[in-house]
Amino acid sequence: MNRRPGLSARLKLTISYAGFLLLAGVVLLAVVWVYLVRYAPGVITTPSGTLARSVRLRFAPGVAVALAFLLVFGLLGGWILAGRMLAPLTRIADAARMAANGSLSHRIRLEGPDDEFRELADVFDAMLEQLESHVSEQQRFAANASHELRTPLAISQTLLDVARNDSTGGQGELIERLRIVNTRAIDLTEALLLLSRADRRSFTREAVDLSLIAEEAAETLLPLAEKRQVTLNVTGEKAQTVGSAALLLRMVINLVQNAIVHNLPTGGTVTVRTESQHDASVLRVENTGHRVPSELVPTLTEPFQRGTTRIRTDEHAGVGLGLAIVHSIVRAHTGTLDLTPRPTGGLLVTVRLPGTPQASSPNRTH
Repeated sequence: MNRRPGLSARLKLTISYAGFLLLAGVVLLAVVWVYLVRYAPGVITTPSGTLARSVRLRFAPGVAVALAFLLVFGLLGGWILAGRMLAPLTRIADAARMAANGSLSHRIRLEGPDDEFRELADVFDAMLEQLESHVSEQQRFAANASHELRTPLAISQTLLDVARNDSTGGQGELIERLRIVNTRAIDLTEALLLLSRADRRSFTREAVDLSLIAEEAAETLLPLAEKRQVTLNVTGEKAQTVGSAALLLRMVINLVQNAIVHNLPTGGTVTVRTESQHDASVLRVENTGHRVPSELVPTLTEPFQRGTTRIRTDEHAGVGLGLAIVHSIVRAHTGTLDLTPRPTGGLLVTVRLPGTPQASSPNRTH
């Protein structure tokens, strides 16, 4: 943006300080003169007026010298004081230039009293820290996404090369394997798009009942639960919130699907419960399964993490974005996500979203 040149803030403060000092000097000298004229006439007045004229002649040069001194003193002192006052802003500007050039690791760490400049510098440091963390996260995400997208393409290329060199046929098996690989690539692409949409928070908000969302997710995943011999229970009360029904449904489906897949081989259970607590609507998804190490829990919401391994075990293992998508959706709805390992194995996931006033309703059991 082209802007017309102007005075620097330091020069403006210097001129303001000198101007105020000069004005104060003029007022002070005017008050002294008026006082001498009105309240001490004997001092400067004689019958002939000679002494009065002499005093005026001496007073005028003195005033000029005093005002000149005040002007020079004001400009010099104002320049020094303005420089000291604006020094923190100079450090902040230098840090901003470094950030604009791609260096986000620099911090101002301004010392001194807790004033407005210190607060501004601390806020700027916090912003740089968040930006650095966000950029690092995006870089890791881009690297992982590139790797994950490249894998099915490489597999497809290998299968096609084998089929081209294989004269014995077997096209049916090749087509089925290509279908599976292509389905995974599509699922991954859709998951990336959904994650991007949740991060941008570009969705329409409406009133949503988490209990109805939980029932819909359970009905969708009931065949998967029956196939894996997992008992799926949905219970709780009405839990109103405001947000995207589609995104919240995806959030619950991801949680329930993870709970079903990462469960006991047979005889496992998944319990989904909703409730309203004061000004929050709560969704809990609890499942049996193998014990989850506590040090592993913080990494579960990172993209492309699949528990203790990155190897896909079956067609429902997912693309490693399930809990990452859940975390982004919860964050986009200004909620909180808590993952707690169960002592006997499995995981308890608690989602808290801002609630809305509602009338109490009887518990539902499904």
